[in-house]
Amino acid sequence: MNIITETDDSVPCSEQPELWFAEHPADLEEAKRACAACPLKAQCLAGALARREPWGVWGGEIVVDGTVRSR
Repeated sequence: MNIITETDDSVPCSEQPELWFAEHPADLEEAKRACAACPLKAQCLAGALARREPWGVWGGEIVVDGTVRSR
């Protein structure tokens, strides 16, 4: 199992973490695009859904109240 740390440069969210919790749709879409090539994309989304994350882009998807939303 891979663990993402705050200093892990191998994942795109380490560059601008605030982008993954932005309020503007264009910023969220940018975060989703950045997730596309992430090696931990599937694990990230699965973890967010299991934890029922309240908000953010996780694994290339927008998650609100623990469920994937289209936008």
